[in-house]
Amino acid sequence: MNSSTIKNLINDPTAILVSGGLDSAILLADMVNQKFPKVWPVFVQCGLYWEKTELEYLKRFINAIKAPNLAELIILDVPVGDLYKDHWSLTGINVPDVESPDEAVFLPGRNVLLTAKALLWCNLNQVKSLSLAVLESNPFPDATDSFFLTMEQAINESVSGNVKLLRPYAGMHKTDVLKIGRNAPLEHTFSCIYPINGMHCGKCNKCAERKNGFRQASMKDPTSYS
Repeated sequence: MNSSTIKNLINDPTAILVSGGLDSAILLADMVNQKFPKVWPVFVQCGLYWEKTELEYLKRFINAIKAPNLAELIILDVPVGDLYKDHWSLTGINVPDVESPDEAVFLPGRNVLLTAKALLWCNLNQVKSLSLAVLESNPFPDATDSFFLTMEQAINESVSGNVKLLRPYAGMHKTDVLKIGRNAPLEHTFSCIYPINGMHCGKCNKCAERKNGFRQASMKDPTSYS
């Protein structure tokens, strides 16, 4: 979907909105390999229950894929405690488990907050594009084509900017993305929403998604589960 746009931007600095998860980590490694002159990983921390562990894994992953064009990790803050209050994503209580539907892990407005802050950072730092690892299977209302187009237009208009918001994996499923990242150090990625002693719990909704992804891609799962 964005292949021609990416090709046109290949000579400019770019940024990747990253978490510690499989999809965005693979996208980061993928974009570094495409030889952009500089690739900025951007992590937006909101104060969520799993973020401390997630960030530790992300730093390990970045260290494992070091390259001359891989820039330092940028960490931005968008605290959501006043919005989510006693939500499971802040408290770690009643976290969606293996049996829960995908809708159970929806965090209202999170893509608004993450995308807006990252796009503003790009505009203020002369970075020409921001890529997100949004997949075809994402069922949430803040992951549609119209949502991202509106976000790009609104943020750019607010600062008279022109940063491109890219979704290179928009037509893919997790198995497709895992195959792209087959040779990446995926043991340094983190998908869990209820970490235990710095490890994946193995019982939450996101751990189940991770296990299924590796299984369906016919790849060995390098994860240590608690």
